[in-house]
Amino acid sequence: MDKIKVGLQYWIPQHGLTRLVGKLASAKAGRLTTAVIRWFIKQYNVNMDEALHSDPKHFNTFNEFFVRELKPGVRPVIEDEDVLTHPADGCVSQFGYMNNGKLIQAKGHDFSAQELLGGDAELAKEFIDGDFATIYLSPSDYHRVHMPCAGTLRQMIYVPGDLFSVNPLTAENVPNLFARNERVVCIFDTEFGPMAQVLVGATIVGSIEVVWAGTITPPRGNSVYRWNYPTEGEKAIHLEKGQEMGRFKLGSTVINLFARDAVHFDESMRTGSTTLMGTAYAHKAQ
Repeated sequence: MDKIKVGLQYWIPQHGLTRLVGKLASAKAGRLTTAVIRWFIKQYNVNMDEALHSDPKHFNTFNEFFVRELKPGVRPVIEDEDVLTHPADGCVSQFGYMNNGKLIQAKGHDFSAQELLGGDAELAKEFIDGDFATIYLSPSDYHRVHMPCAGTLRQMIYVPGDLFSVNPLTAENVPNLFARNERVVCIFDTEFGPMAQVLVGATIVGSIEVVWAGTITPPRGNSVYRWNYPTEGEKAIHLEKGQEMGRFKLGSTVINLFARDAVHFDESMRTGSTTLMGTAYAHKAQ
């Protein structure tokens, strides 16, 4: 059955299906929208007690529900400047050292930082022998992505690609998954050195948004798009630790890259462990 589930993903029209679901998720369908939201909450055991608006009737579209805000104070952010905090609610898929610029995807599978970053060899050198962490956001999770530490945006890269599912089953069976799926790469300069925060798309992920540019939807095609930003002056985009930086309309994966000897992961980090935005993720290397 697992082989069938994975095999079907090679045959379905990934982009067409995603566009269709995206339109449905953004439709204002009144009672039908509310009914779908109620079904989703029950199906995936979504904790609406944490949501700023807990009544399904509040949301005009499924997308509004999916990127729902949390109540103030529900995710307190650790203030210690030497502590990086989790960027999202989810589950640790993989983490650790990038040996020869390679990230572990799953048992028997790895991929390169250069491929993940859109083929930019010079950019990839900044993370040689560094550390990485991959966090999977399940359908039940809160789907806004935040900053692990304060940072100034240097570059954003849109990389077109496939839209395979990014759940654990697919990660274990589709080679190069995260470096072949559509993604938005954000490069920040931080007190911990350069940091990449990569938002990876997936099947039926309607869109990826960032707070400084909105929905990232370049023309369809095979071209990689890059935007460079000033790192000083009034036009510099600086985000504080814990501040929202982006969101997924339907779930996916966040990958962080850090430079060599910049951080060491918190002792709570385990493959498969649950993450909560704002809790301890990593510490400044001594």
